[in-house]
Amino acid sequence: MTNDGYFAKSRPEMLVYFPAVPGRVLDVGCGQGGFGALLKARAPATEVWGVEPVAQAHAQAQRVLDRALCGSFDAGLDLPPGSFDTVVFNDSLEHLPDPQAALALALRLLRPGGCVVASIPNVRYGPHLREVLFQADWRYRDEGILDRTHLRFFTRRSIVRSFAEAGLRVQRIEGITPCWRGPRLWLARALLPSGMQDMLYLQFAVVATPA
Repeated sequence: MTNDGYFAKSRPEMLVYFPAVPGRVLDVGCGQGGFGALLKARAPATEVWGVEPVAQAHAQAQRVLDRALCGSFDAGLDLPPGSFDTVVFNDSLEHLPDPQAALALALRLLRPGGCVVASIPNVRYGPHLREVLFQADWRYRDEGILDRTHLRFFTRRSIVRSFAEAGLRVQRIEGITPCWRGPRLWLARALLPSGMQDMLYLQFAVVATPA
């Protein structure tokens, strides 16, 4: 994929899931480094490392992050164990062939008291289910739930289970990027049973700590 806009997204809505001073952060799938730049702008003492497999995006990330590594997120990277306060997966876990191994590696990289923060697409998203159930279609696109580069798909329940199996306990999981806003969202929340509320959100924001 060569779409610069795809790698330039800064994800400001994820800032609220970080402490005021995040310490040393590893951004997995950092793109052009936009999110790391936001973290550093909010707290200049923050040290942000990034991992990005796409060379063009990595070249941009090198300009704004403290360190950027080009390659896949695996044990072969030069990453010091037990040295990061936060490991971030902003819409990157679903692009990895083995998310479980990636979470287990993130756990090994955390300092005591550290956490994993992630944004993960929700395959139970209402508009996606409508297309599957009523249009009988499963059509890949350049981005979104059926981004053609997605290798894995998650629901709220499978997210919690995947983190637990990797040795991480989910402390916070919230739907973000709702399909509607304002009164329509309020009405949908009021009418939908609690077990279906997750269908309103494109992604889940997750904060997890070592179990």
